[in-house]
Amino acid sequence: MAVEVNPGTRSAAGVGMTSQRTRARMVDRLREKGIRDERVLQAMAAVPRHLFIEEALASRAYEDTALPIGFAQTISQPYVVARMIEVLLEKQIPTTVLEVGTGCGYQAAVLAQIFPEVYSVERIKGLLERARANLLGLRLANLRLVHGDGYAGLEKAAPFGGIVVAAAARAVPEALRSCGGFTRNGWPMLIRVGSPRPFHWASSR
Repeated sequence: MAVEVNPGTRSAAGVGMTSQRTRARMVDRLREKGIRDERVLQAMAAVPRHLFIEEALASRAYEDTALPIGFAQTISQPYVVARMIEVLLEKQIPTTVLEVGTGCGYQAAVLAQIFPEVYSVERIKGLLERARANLLGLRLANLRLVHGDGYAGLEKAAPFGGIVVAAAARAVPEALRSCGGFTRNGWPMLIRVGSPRPFHWASSR
């Protein structure tokens, strides 16, 4: 699952405020904020976040903040990405994970560093195309992107061992509650539901 970069893409190594050293400082801050799982920290260190945002904002890529990515959407702050994945890992590694809301592709890339198989669904076609372009150089063979309404689930790829929902929702979508293995083995679904907290558990039980 190692990251590889195709010639002609922006450098994954980065320079200055996008350098590996700056990325390492981001990881140090995540550790200071309580992220303890080394698998998560290593994945966050491996994925070059500056490749997923506009070059004009690249100098802010490793700040712990959400940033605009177009289409009235944002890339999640690193702490939220790290903590959601850490929660998924609290039992053991699920075989297959579903991400609802691909966005620019950053969280999907981090998930793919850890989980054997990742499906990511995005409803905005233009944003999905941008995510594909962002991810092209990383050559993540275990990551599959799908255009569609993630709140409807992804029956063709179910069952899933864990589900991560990037965007807030008023209630837990019923289609996700019954999305394959989630209801059978008690794996978590992480989703923001009408709460000021960054995220919280949603359970079918």
